Amino acid sequence: MDGMTKVEVDRIERGVIAPRDRPIRPRDAATLILLDRKGDKILVLMGRRHASHAFMPGKFVFPGGRTDPADSRIPTATALHRDEEAKLLAGPGRTSTIRARAIALSAIRETYEEAGLLIGQKGAFATDVSDWQGFVEHGVMPSLDRLRFVARAITPPNRVRRFDTRFFSAWRDDVAVELPDGGPTNELEELVWLPLADARQADIPDITRSVLEELEKRLAHDPLLNPGGSVPFYRLIRNRFTREIL
Repeated sequence: MDGMTKVEVDRIERGVIAPRDRPIRPRDAATLILLDRKGDKILVLMGRRHASHAFMPGKFVFPGGRTDPADSRIPTATALHRDEEAKLLAGPGRTSTIRARAIALSAIRETYEEAGLLIGQKGAFATDVSDWQGFVEHGVMPSLDRLRFVARAITPPNRVRRFDTRFFSAWRDDVAVELPDGGPTNELEELVWLPLADARQADIPDITRSVLEELEKRLAHDPLLNPGGSVPFYRLIRNRFTREIL
């Protein structure tokens, strides 16, 4: 387990201190690190948040956001790989299989909403959940078996916004449909594919840089991102920001 001081924690997540006696309970969230191979380089998809956003304005981030309870009701073409599901169930908190599935599906949904990329398999798909109508319209059934759980981070206490974020990764080949005009939301104003080394030098949150460094190390010895790889987990314990392995 590695540790950081409280000052270093504030560097990693510069949020506004919450005017409350009790810490805000973190909400489930998910983000997707989409990768693409170009020759001997691996590119990663990132988007820049609008400068007007209260949370991380102007920063380059991966597509992602909060998990919606309705995500648990979405049918899928394939289930999570059992080794990936086991990693999602590990660690603190009572993560059920239904909750783990919803978190993974929210990474796919947010990638569609923010980047216009639909991960899954072409075919008939039906649901009455409004946020998933893009998959209905384009005939894509979401698939979970290609997702790899690569990191987890919980925002430190005393922040206005707190998230228990699971970072997933997938390959561009897993995208069934790419919409030319991006996704339907206005969360990201610029989408770019960057080599991993360049992405780490971009204007990104420190926790994003840490996750990219972890992923680059994993790819060096596991270029296919096989299921069941180690998952770094960042959180604050007794005023020290720790890194554990799930």
